[in-house]
Amino acid sequence: MKNEKPNYFDLVYQVVREIPEGRATSYGTIAHYLGLKSGARMVGYAMNAAHSLPDVPAHRVVNRIGMLTGKHHFSTPTAMQEALEKEGVIVENDKIKNFDQVFWDPEKELLI
Repeated sequence: MKNEKPNYFDLVYQVVREIPEGRATSYGTIAHYLGLKSGARMVGYAMNAAHSLPDVPAHRVVNRIGMLTGKHHFSTPTAMQEALEKEGVIVENDKIKNFDQVFWDPEKELLI
């Protein structure tokens, strides 16, 4: 019976793979888009497990106010910030500056 349920991690990864370079979204936004009842926490679990998947840009997923709350799950404490900055995203004090301008909403951007 367990196999009949969708693999939520895979669904989360499908959405995260669509986030364009230089943009970011939140755990809760992805959860809302996918209709995950367990919400942002499930997306966070998926992101924590994504670091061995080179095609999932986990650095582009932050909390609802743009904080790099997942940074401790990367290879170094600064890797998440470095990856975002490499894409042109400005990060100050572990928070994306002008998050509202960088924010990517799958509800508006995707048709999957």
